[in-house]
Amino acid sequence: MTTSAAGSKDSTGSLYVALELSSGTWKLAFTVGRGQRPRVKGIRAGDVKAVVREIGAAEKRFGLAADCRVLSCYEAGRDGFWVHRFLTSIGVENLVVDSASIEVSRRRRRAKTDRLDAEKLVMMLVRWDEGEKRVWGVVRVPSVQAEDARCLHRELRVLKGERTKIVNRIKGLLAVQGVRLKSTGRGFREWLGQVRLWDGSPLPQRLGQQVLVEYDRLCFVRGQIAAVERERSRLLKESQERDAAVARKLLIALWRWVGQDTVPEGAVLKA
Repeated sequence: MTTSAAGSKDSTGSLYVALELSSGTWKLAFTVGRGQRPRVKGIRAGDVKAVVREIGAAEKRFGLAADCRVLSCYEAGRDGFWVHRFLTSIGVENLVVDSASIEVSRRRRRAKTDRLDAEKLVMMLVRWDEGEKRVWGVVRVPSVQAEDARCLHRELRVLKGERTKIVNRIKGLLAVQGVRLKSTGRGFREWLGQVRLWDGSPLPQRLGQQVLVEYDRLCFVRGQIAAVERERSRLLKESQERDAAVARKLLIALWRWVGQDTVPEGAVLKA
C-alpha cells in the first residue's frame, strides 16, 4: 500500500475516489486505504476536466504513479449513468451504487433519500474492494442503446398520465354545471354543442370554449401516444427478429457440434 506522502511511485497501488453529486457542486473524496484520511475537493457540477485534474493531483499527493489503478463510485440518482460512462472512458473503474441498499448502522438509521457524504462513501468503497461486498448493492449500468429504448416507456407513461389529467379537467369543468361526461371519443364536439343544463339552457359560451381548448389538448396528446406506441411496436418487432436470428445461429451451431451435417427440418426457429 502506498504512503500518504508524495515520494516514490508505486503503480501497483490503488486510488479510491467517491463522488458526491449534486446540482451545483460535486465533492470528490480520495484515499488509498483504511489508514489514510480522505482528501476532499469540491468542483463545479459536471466539470469533467476538473475531475481529471483532481484525480491527477490526488495521484501525486498520495505518491501514486500516473498509471495506477483508480476505483471510483457514486450513488445512483438524477445524474444517471453519463458520469459512469465518462469515468470509464478515462480508464477509471467505476461503481454505481444503489442508495437504498447501502449498509447503515442499526443505532442510527439513515433515510433512503439521504445521501452519504463523500468521505463515508469512499471508505465504504475501500471496504467493498477488500471483499466486503455486502456494504451495498451495485447497479447494473445499461448500454446507451438500452437506456435510450427505456425513454419510450417513460415517455408513454408521462403522456398517459397527462391524458388522464386532461380528461379529469374536462369532467371537472362540466360537473360544475351539473353535466356528466359520457365520452371523449368521436362525436364529442357535437355532443358538447347539444348539452343542456338543468333548466334546459345551453352550456355557457366561455365554459364551452374552455372545454374545447382542453379537448384539443387531449387530441394532441392522444396523437403523441399513438406515435410512441407505433415506435415501440416497431422496435419490439426488430428486437424479436434479432433474437430469432441469434437463436437460429445457436441452434445450427449446436447441431453441428453434436455431429449432424444438416439440421433436421423444423429444428430451426422461424423469425
